[in-house]
Amino acid sequence: MKQINKDMTIREVLSICPDSAAIFAGYGMFCIGCPSAQAETVEEACQAHGIDCEALITDINAQAEKA
Repeated sequence: MKQINKDMTIREVLSICPDSAAIFAGYGMFCIGCPSAQAETVEEACQAHGIDCEALITDINAQAEKA
């Protein structure tokens, strides 16, 4: 499985790891319904929401490895 990184768009992350939607939601980021998700990177979204990007990426990659 491809490693998720902060420079990927949210759309890319969701296509690689659909289960990441629940992780984004757990961080208070409801990205699936957001129009910005098409072009916004994970890092940009984290900055906008005040989220620790490295922690989010770590959690998503851990979930992706389980899939």
